[in-house]
Parts: sequence; structure tokens; C-alpha cells
Amino acid sequence: MLFNGYEFNLSLEELTDIVENKTREIELIGPEDETYQALSEGDKQALEHLIKAASIINNVALEQDHPLNRSFKTAFEKKENKTPLEEKAYALFLSFNGVAGLNGIDPEPIEIFKGVHTSKGKNFYPANMSVDEFHNLLISMLEKGKIDEVKKILSNRTMVRLRGGYLQAIDYTDYFAYEFSKIANELELAAYYTTDHELKDYLSWQAQAFLQNNEDMDMLADKHWALMQNNPIEFTVSRENYEDELTGTVFENEKLKKLLELHQIEVNPKDTLGCRVGLNNKAGTELILKSKDTLPYLAKLMPFADRYEQKIEKNAKQTMVDVDLMALKGDYAMCRGGITTAQNLPNDDKLAVKTGGGRRNVYHRQVRFSHDSEREKKLLNLLVDPQLHPYFKSQMRHYFVIGHENGHSLGPDSSFKNALGIYAHTIEEHKANTVSIAFLGKIAETFGTYTPTELKEIYTTWVISLFLRSKPVISKPHRVADLIEFNYLLKHNVISFDGENKLHIDFGKIPTVMYRLLEETIEIQLSKSASKAKEFIDKWSDWSEISEYIANTQKQLGLKPYIRLITKF
Repeated sequence: MLFNGYEFNLSLEELTDIVENKTREIELIGPEDETYQALSEGDKQALEHLIKAASIINNVALEQDHPLNRSFKTAFEKKENKTPLEEKAYALFLSFNGVAGLNGIDPEPIEIFKGVHTSKGKNFYPANMSVDEFHNLLISMLEKGKIDEVKKILSNRTMVRLRGGYLQAIDYTDYFAYEFSKIANELELAAYYTTDHELKDYLSWQAQAFLQNNEDMDMLADKHWALMQNNPIEFTVSRENYEDELTGTVFENEKLKKLLELHQIEVNPKDTLGCRVGLNNKAGTELILKSKDTLPYLAKLMPFADRYEQKIEKNAKQTMVDVDLMALKGDYAMCRGGITTAQNLPNDDKLAVKTGGGRRNVYHRQVRFSHDSEREKKLLNLLVDPQLHPYFKSQMRHYFVIGHENGHSLGPDSSFKNALGIYAHTIEEHKANTVSIAFLGKIAETFGTYTPTELKEIYTTWVISLFLRSKPVISKPHRVADLIEFNYLLKHNVISFDGENKLHIDFGKIPTVMYRLLEETIEIQLSKSASKAKEFIDKWSDWSEISEYIANTQKQLGLKPYIRLITKF
């Protein structure tokens, strides 16, 4: 059976099992929400346009991800009276927000259609371009003096195509001119209707950033966005570069690496666009803001702080909000083995941060609350010593996440991180985890934030979150980071497993051991060495017998690695 010219790669039985048995739902807020009902009519109209803008941004992300995504999306949307096979395939397409994706369990991507594969460079680069071909073309261009073009190719805001035997970079504002114009129009309409003057100001700048081939406009939009704290409406255009697995490989080619250093060419993987629309939850935001005062204090405690410039000072611009989600589109909706719980943006590679702009942490309430309490109880009974059961509380993971997002604001900047190539994201996510746990005791002692019992609850809940469901692949940096920390704790006797494979925790060792791990991690970032990063990751990401036992136990309990977003707007 052909669909849009391709055969399905999965049977009806396989798709039915995925959609009906292995997918969990995350329900976003709808028009009945009290906060939404309390908005002015102008703000409600503004939200309509912001959600339309988010849908167009989704189309941009689809094209960035795979050259066939948009044609399949159109085919699914236009097909009336879909067969059961087509219905189930469409559901999986919506879960991945694309034709293929990792599920966090299997080592290779799940592909919906035969012959439709993913590639390291996604659709940012020419189809099926190998790593060697990419490197050789760049070397050839540099040797022929095409320095400026290589700079554009290795920037985070260009699509790259093969023209006349050379690579050519096309700025997003040119490649997506039609879509960006429509997005800008929706943002301008939203700015017209909203009663929130700060949001109005930001949307006007963001609209211009979509229209101009000028990184300064992105910078100005980011700076205005990062200042928003007490605004009722949340709107984010995210630009993160986790999906591009090709650009960072340039650091693995010594000849190419030396040429890039010679010509002082900065290397940034490509940004995939995402969009978030929601409403600020005041109570949740007040809780998160309590962590803001800890940042200048933690900056002084960071290892080797005298060897890099700290971004956090006493009056650092750092806003934080807890958001009830209305829509997640683009990169956010690519639920491929996980979904974003919180973010700290803009990233270090963005001009806004480099020029002294602030950062903004945004937390996703609906994602945070989408856990299975019954399954958690079964997991505790099978893998955790009964004395630790009272200390496991799902809601305490939120405090770890707060520390993680704050951790991204600490430590070496992007010039150190990006030099680690394809390992940069893994080391950075691991660093943020380690910052969060290493300093919990100091924060509790200095700021009185947590009681001794609460500390144990956070520690226990975090350690159990390190129980993986399968051996992670390098393209999933958060999960590789979890494995590194699990193995490090095990090696240093912070955690242990008895004869029945039940977890035990030595709470007293956690601060010292985790600070030691943080020191090793910062040293890796300061080294600017991709090979040292790889060596560190290889050393601490071994898949042991206990990891395999935990993974098999998780599978016996049943896994739901796929996600369906229930959107009501």
C-alpha cells in the first residue's frame, strides 16, 4: 500500500501497539482555563495570532528536519476517510513531528515509511552528505580562500546546499522568506491587540528579526524577551541546535580544525526553530524565583572560576517563569524519546548573551505533572530499598530541574563548549545536572531553602530518575548524562545495590563526590578538546549488568516512550 508515493515501514499491528499501548498523553490547557478566561479580549485575540504564528513556525521546523516532512504532513491532512493504517501512521507522525525519530529505547530511529531515512545533517545540509564529503568540501573551500562563505556555512542560521561543486549557505530569512513574512505578520497583529506593553515591544522586535537578514535583530528580540517576568502571556521562539549532528563533526578532522582556527571561524550547529505559547502561572513562578538569589553565590563556588568569565553577577538579568502550556510547536513538538521540561535561553552561542543580555528560564507545568504514580510505586518495590521509599516524591524532581536550568547559567561560555564538537551538548547537560546536585547542601545551609528531609527527597528522587530504560545513544545528551552520573555514583560508593538488586544511597557522600565530578566536567570544557570529551564520556557511559537489569525491569513494567500532545486551541 502506497501513501504519498511510499510504502509504510510499519504494519498496522505495530502501529496500533505504538499508538494505543506505548504512547502517553500530555494535555495542554484549553479555553476553560481560569487564567485564560480572566484575560482581556485584546489579549485573547493576541493569543489567536500567536498560535497561528506557532503553526507556521512548525512548518519551518518540519522542513529543517527532513525534506519530505511537509509533503507527508499535507498528504495526511488532505486525505479523507483514512484507513486504520493511515490513521495510526498519522498519529505517530504527529508524535515525532516528522517522518522518523528515536523513541529513547531502540538505538536506531523508528521510520514510518520505507526508504525515508534521517541523516546527521537533517535537511540543513544536502541529502545524504557524508561526514567525509562535508569535511573535504570545507577544506577545499578554505584552501581556495572562500573564508566568508565557510563562516556562513558553519553559522547556526543557514540552510546549506550544493551549488557548482561547492557548498552555499542561505540565511533562514531568505530560505524561509515566505513563511517568515507570514509569521511576522501574525506577530505584528498580536502586538496590536495585546494590552501587555512589554509583550507588545518584544513581538515588534521579533517580527523584524524574521524579516531581516541581520543577527543584530535576533539579538535585540532576545534581549527584550529575556526581560519579561510578570507578563500574563508566554510566547517563545526557541532556537536550539540539538538536532544537527553534522556541523560539530568538524572538530574531529585535525586538518579542518586547524584551518578553522587559523581563520578564526566560529562553529555553531544549526538552530531548529520551536515555538511555545502559554500563560504565566503566578504561584509556580513565585516558587521558582526563590532560586534566583542563589546564582551569584554559586558562581563563586564554581570550580576553576578564575579561568573563565562568569556571566552571573550580583545584578544579573535572569528572569524565571512557570508556564501553563497552550501550544508547543516545531522543535518542542518533536517528541523523540522525551519532551522538554524546562529551558534556559538564549543559549551561550547567541549574540544576545555574548553582548551582555539576560537569560530566561521557562518551566513547563503540564509536562512536569505527566507522570504515572502507579508505575512509580511498582518501580520502587522492585528496585529500591524500602527505607528509601518515603523519600521518593515525584514533585521533588522539580527542584532538581530548577538547579539544572540555573546550572546552564554557570561555568565556561560557548567558546569553550562548542569546541567539544558533537560531545558539547552531552557535557553541558551533564554539567548542569552536576551543578544542581553538588550545591544543594550549600544552598540549604546558606539560604535555608530545604530541610534535611527535603534534601534527602530531592537526592532520592534524582537518583531514581537515573534509572534508564535502555542504553542511550550520543544523540540523546540528557540520557547519556544520566548514565555518566549513575556510573560515577556507583564507582564512588554513593549508591549501591544489594543481593536483591535494591538501591541504597549514602547521602553523606553526595556533595563531595558530585563536586569532584563537577571539577572533572569543567576541566573537560576548559580543555576545548573533543577527544578529551569523548574519552570522558566513553569512560563513564559503560552499560553495566546492573544497568541492563534496571532496563529489563523497566520494560517488564511496560514502557510508553511515545508522546501525544493534546492541544485544545
